[in-house]
Amino acid sequence: MPDDATTGGVTPELPFLRLVPDDASAVRTAIERVLQRGWFVLGPEVEAFEMEFAAAAGTSRSVGVASGTDALALALRGLGVGPGDEVITTPLTASFTALAIVLAGAKPVFTDIDPERLTLSPSAVGEAVNSKTAALVPVHLYGQAADMPALMAVAARHNLAIVEDCCQAHLATCGGQPVGTFGQAAAFSFYPTKNLGALGDGGAVCTNDDRLADRVASLRDGGQSGRDVHTETGINSRLDELQAAILRARLPQLPQRTERRRALAAAYRRGLIDAPVTVPLQVDAGHVYHLFPVRSKRRDALRAHLRSLGIGTLVHYPTPVARQPAFSRFTPAECPVAETACDELLSLPLYPELSDESVDRVCGALERFA
Repeated sequence: MPDDATTGGVTPELPFLRLVPDDASAVRTAIERVLQRGWFVLGPEVEAFEMEFAAAAGTSRSVGVASGTDALALALRGLGVGPGDEVITTPLTASFTALAIVLAGAKPVFTDIDPERLTLSPSAVGEAVNSKTAALVPVHLYGQAADMPALMAVAARHNLAIVEDCCQAHLATCGGQPVGTFGQAAAFSFYPTKNLGALGDGGAVCTNDDRLADRVASLRDGGQSGRDVHTETGINSRLDELQAAILRARLPQLPQRTERRRALAAAYRRGLIDAPVTVPLQVDAGHVYHLFPVRSKRRDALRAHLRSLGIGTLVHYPTPVARQPAFSRFTPAECPVAETACDELLSLPLYPELSDESVDRVCGALERFA
């Protein structure tokens, strides 16, 4: 898996991430229900999950698709964004955010980030808007919301669409309002490492616009407006019944698991006061802590120190997306805040099954780093 919790081929005693489910009974029941029904694509489980997840996300509609990447690309296409358009996004994210913009046929434009939130800087966005700009894709990074009121103001001034990348931010809020309800649409991922994860890939587009939801539902199914009637060239991106059933089994536990993440993050913040690292600010109480990063100018040495003590870590993300070879054909903007962050950020273990004692152990190891 991409988020590999191993280091040097050896699984740490305290891994970065634990994916062995503690809800195996509920998951097996959900799988068995699908097997007994014998309906595996776009059936009653997907329909039920779409309604249940929309309610959890605070939107009227949710459309299940094959991945978070497809959710972003289809939301953009559904809004009419395509060839000739530019879409502004952040360089500090998984490259799949920019990949989705390219898949929609548009050009990604990267602007720098806010030094506190580590999300898209509204002022940098305002400076980058031009006549070709069609949309913004802010990323709610690590579980903390971008500054949506400020970004909404920029979008309103320039008549831009907003598709929120909520792939790391299930149930997060910004000023008390659920992420994914600010723009015209939002994309969620259910990759196994996410706060709400399936046992494979999956994603969803959430929106309050029925016409947009209907178009995305058509685009995900080959552009069909009816059986064997392809009105436009869509793609094959359907959330399958097995994954939908698994997500339905797990969704009711998401609020409780989110609170556990917040409690672990609070314990880290208390325990790291005297450690030689910088802990990024919690700007909004709606942070859901998909990840818990710290910053160090000696990041690689710190990671090796923790590895020597049996503690797994990961780097999210070592290279700004604008510097990735796949996007070299797009002129990279200077994003010094993001580039410095990419050199310094290190993600510590954080998942609901993590014990309080394990947090204490990590904090102690960080304090001993010299």
